[in-house]
Parts: sequence; C-alpha cells; structure tokens
Amino acid sequence: MPLDKNQIAKRIAQELQDGFYVNLGIGIPTLVANYIPEGMEVVLQSENGLLGMGPFPIEGEEDADLINAGKQTITTLPGSSFFDSAMSFGMIRAGKVNLTVLGAMEVADNGDIANWKVPGKMVKGMGGAMDLVASAKNIIVAMQHTDKAGNSKLLPSCSLPITGLRCVKKIVTDLGVFNVTDNGFECIEYAQGTTIEEIKQKTAGRLCISADVKEIAV
Repeated sequence: MPLDKNQIAKRIAQELQDGFYVNLGIGIPTLVANYIPEGMEVVLQSENGLLGMGPFPIEGEEDADLINAGKQTITTLPGSSFFDSAMSFGMIRAGKVNLTVLGAMEVADNGDIANWKVPGKMVKGMGGAMDLVASAKNIIVAMQHTDKAGNSKLLPSCSLPITGLRCVKKIVTDLGVFNVTDNGFECIEYAQGTTIEEIKQKTAGRLCISADVKEIAV
C-alpha cells in the first residue's frame, strides 16, 4: 500500500541529524515533529517566531496561544524561545536553517518547486516559502505522487507559479523516495506494495532507478 501522511513524515525524520535546525512547512511536514529519533537533538524553527517546537499536544491539553505557522496548536520544549517575525526571517535568510521540509503541488525534475499558488484560487500570500527555498541549505519535499485526478506531480517542468528554482534535493511521496539529480528524479526507495513499473507510469518527469533501490523502512 502507498504510504500515508504519517509514514511519509516518519521516513523524512530519518533524514534528520543531531544538532540540526529544521523548519517544517504547512501540511505533511508538520508531522515530522512527532517522529524525531529518540536521543537526537533537533531544534525545530517555526517562521512565526519560535525555536524549540515540540510534538503536537495531546487532545485536551492544547494551548491556543501556542501555534505553528500553519495555525496548528503545538508544544514547546525546555529551552524554547519566542521572537518576532523579523528575527525569524533573519535566521532563515542568514542560512541558519540546516533543513527545510516543504509540501508542494508540483516539483520539476531539475528541482524547481511550485507550492504557493493555484491560478484562480484565493490565497493569503506566499508566506515564508520564498525565503525558505532561497536560503535553506537542504530542501526535502513531502507530497502525494499524483493529484486527485491521478496526474503526476513530479513533472518535466512546473506549470504553476514557481516558488524556487533548482532548490529541491529530495522528495518523499506516498510511492517512494527520490533524489533530484542532473538526470532527473532518481528513485532510491519504493513503498511496500508499490512496483517500480507503477512509479514509472505515475512519474511524468525524467526518472531513473537506483541500482541499489530498496523498499522503504518505516
């Protein structure tokens, strides 16, 4: 079966390293906070002004004053700190964030990403996406492999307004894990119950299969 949203987040958590400062985007990326490996020290940064974000609160213990950039209630860890948006974006623009995890509507096989606007639909704004993709040292995208109509979201080029150019390094979808290389998407892992043939059929962009491809372990 394809991965569910929590399994995608759990697989991305395997990319974390001790001492990392990490920004989690809206949607699936926020779930990564629940799967930080035991014993690993990772500082989660939220662009609305928080360092030291913890996992989601237990139902009934939510604090409406503690929210992430997606307006979800969160917890804080010992040593966490609060600050204004100017300080937050100063951290991002100065390259202090080691890893950014974002959702996306489309990713091109050269690493371009479109994740903030669908023409004709109302949006509040691009949020911090432009700053994050321009400044982060490493960007991983968490997304569904296809849209609701079954069309590939891994494309030769993005058709939606671009957020950032040639910035995505890795993608984790419900079907597999893909590095972005000079030769396009490289499938390095596949979901249990998914076949390489299915991945090929559902990937519109350039695709190669790693010689060491293996099943995702989550």
